[in-house]
Amino acid sequence: MSADRNAQMTAWVKQQLGVDQLQIEFLAGDASFRRYARVNAQGRQWIVMDAPTSHEDSRPFVGVDAMLKAHGVRVPHIVAHDLNMGFLVLEDFGNLLLSQVLTDDNVDALYGQAMNQLMDLQQAPAHPDWVLPVYDAERLTNEMRLFDQWFLPLMLERDLTDAEQQLLTQVYAVLADQAVAQPQVVVHRDYHCRNLMVLHGETELGIIDFQDAVIGPIAYDVVSLLRDAYIEWPAERVAVWVQQFWQRSQIRGVMTEVSLAEFSRWFDLMGVQRQLKVLGIFVRLSQRDGKHGYMDNLPLVLAYVLRETRLHDDLAGFSDWLRQVVLPAFLRKLPAHAALLEPLH
Repeated sequence: MSADRNAQMTAWVKQQLGVDQLQIEFLAGDASFRRYARVNAQGRQWIVMDAPTSHEDSRPFVGVDAMLKAHGVRVPHIVAHDLNMGFLVLEDFGNLLLSQVLTDDNVDALYGQAMNQLMDLQQAPAHPDWVLPVYDAERLTNEMRLFDQWFLPLMLERDLTDAEQQLLTQVYAVLADQAVAQPQVVVHRDYHCRNLMVLHGETELGIIDFQDAVIGPIAYDVVSLLRDAYIEWPAERVAVWVQQFWQRSQIRGVMTEVSLAEFSRWFDLMGVQRQLKVLGIFVRLSQRDGKHGYMDNLPLVLAYVLRETRLHDDLAGFSDWLRQVVLPAFLRKLPAHAALLEPLH
């Protein structure tokens, strides 16, 4: 960012906090054009979000924050904002991500908290300040197309055949149809271990990066959490957590007519939809935006897709094609990951 932008932000923060002196420490960025900084002034700390209006619209963040906060979901308090300038002062949730503390010993308790918080988020009522867009079949399909627009060209280094394109179109339709058939709730869209902050010595979790929330399928966020692109857990353990989420939702009066088998199918197919999108996004972040670290997470995401597609007959053709065509190309491109992926042939 330019020195002028930094000076403008500093002057605005001083005005909002009513201070003459402050210290600003810029923090590591995320996958967006937003910047974050920690501000220290008069013995207190805040987070400043710098979201240039040429690239980012902060109205969804403000609206969704108000909606979730009104329903008791633990999101940052917004101290001040200027949507024309793209500056916000937020409550400081600290530095501790859920990803940094998870262990075999504490993951059951922490994921239990995360699932309870997610169910609160899903049931948040509409707020007059922001109407959430609908995660419809067209939007879900456009996201999956990132797989053939970004991931496949890099791996295959050739155009898709007509038969391959037809196969993908059929798979996208299956995955979109099952998503819109699920109960529709508030969806965070990126609910995972790097967007949950650990507060007060693991007694509370705070949620960040919620500005892209929509109304969509109930299985979407729980897949993001339990089949996380950044951390993997044994399939048997994930199955227990899926059952717990289903049971807790039923206790809350949600999915009372949905069997565990049906919800588990939704969970798997929703996982494939999300992971196809993520494969495309991670490659795009590397190739277009120069954020190459996301490439390290491709093998785990691809492994999820390979495992999940093998479980369902209506994805059998896609599963075969992934193993016969995509996986060998991936291993030629990134052979260091053979140990994780070769057993999935």
